[in-house]
Amino acid sequence: MQLLRVVAIGGGAAGYFGAVACAKAHPHTQVTLLEASRQPLAKVRVSGGGRCNVTHACFDAMGLVQNYPRGEKALRGAFSRFQATDTVKWFASQGVELKTEADGRMFPTTDSSETIIECLTKAAHIAGVELRTGTTVVSVVKQSAGFEIELKTGEKLTCDRILLATGSNPLGYQIAQSLGHTIEPPVPSLFTFNILDKQLKQLAGISANPVKLRLLVDKKTCLEQTAPLLITHWGLSGPAVLKLSAWGARVLHDFQYQATLLINWQPQYDSDQLKSQLLLVKTENPKKAIALQRGIDLPHRLWQYIVARAGIRSEERWAELSNKSLNQLLQELTQGAYQIQGKGAFKEEFVTCGGVNLKQVNFKTMASRLTPGLHFAGEILDIDGVTGGFNFQSAWTTAWIAGQAIGDICT
Repeated sequence: MQLLRVVAIGGGAAGYFGAVACAKAHPHTQVTLLEASRQPLAKVRVSGGGRCNVTHACFDAMGLVQNYPRGEKALRGAFSRFQATDTVKWFASQGVELKTEADGRMFPTTDSSETIIECLTKAAHIAGVELRTGTTVVSVVKQSAGFEIELKTGEKLTCDRILLATGSNPLGYQIAQSLGHTIEPPVPSLFTFNILDKQLKQLAGISANPVKLRLLVDKKTCLEQTAPLLITHWGLSGPAVLKLSAWGARVLHDFQYQATLLINWQPQYDSDQLKSQLLLVKTENPKKAIALQRGIDLPHRLWQYIVARAGIRSEERWAELSNKSLNQLLQELTQGAYQIQGKGAFKEEFVTCGGVNLKQVNFKTMASRLTPGLHFAGEILDIDGVTGGFNFQSAWTTAWIAGQAIGDICT
């Protein structure tokens, strides 16, 4: 059988996984993996605070797709072929066991991203993948049979098939465009909210769970999330904010990250229930200062901050609380308004909304519908998920499908 030359461009999670999948499924292929930096799998190394959030314990394909602001429809069929269950099995087959945390995130039992890096590196070596680091691709040209790849050094490589897995690197987008593809404009996803409030920032490190957030960007856009919230030195973070940032990534970008955030600190109550609870506290503790006797499940300093926002003096007692002040307190507890004035970073983990237009990709093979022999995997596609391991899962899935198909002689 004729040797099929396959080149994977991009030494991240998708590039490695796709290269390994191809080499293992198709012994007649010669797979080369090109990585521009000297250290491949850099994003794997820093993900999950250095622990690598490999996937999420959501083992139902239809449930899984609901965690993708962009790509849900395209991933439905893909997840029926390779989803979180398959990821867990694949790593187990390589001797890497994963564990599930309370919020559903899955990590290696070693709590070290190096375990995943070593696993992928070893799997690539065993499968016979040739790794070339410090190798920057500057252009890809489609030829009558295959492709010509030009490197920064001037060297030119020829191959039969290409897996483009360059993540959100602009060079990858340029290559895809040069081969006829439309790039949906890349903008940040998964980021924190800057809130210019000195008193709020003094509460940095305090969290509340659950909290319901409503994001008002314009008269047409209202997004909601209920999840834990973390107060930071620059504003707000935590799963609730990160999920909102993902769903609102493009509209927030369009409005220069200026928006109104409504916070319900007690979503477990409806308005009447919460009012009754506060009146009960008032009845039982008439002589106690409102700022010192909260009666609801909130961190003490956060309660004091909310009381102050409602215009209630720190020494005011429950017996002195007027109906007007009670309603102001209820307002702050259930729909306090905070002005978002910019975005922050989410540690070293960055996710991009945007990439190759999904209509130009066949998700049964991850092959380009425009350029025969070209396949895609990972974040170069216009797919992104919320925080919790979902972005890695879409990378494993698209890379595995591409790897199975790219070495097929009949493709």
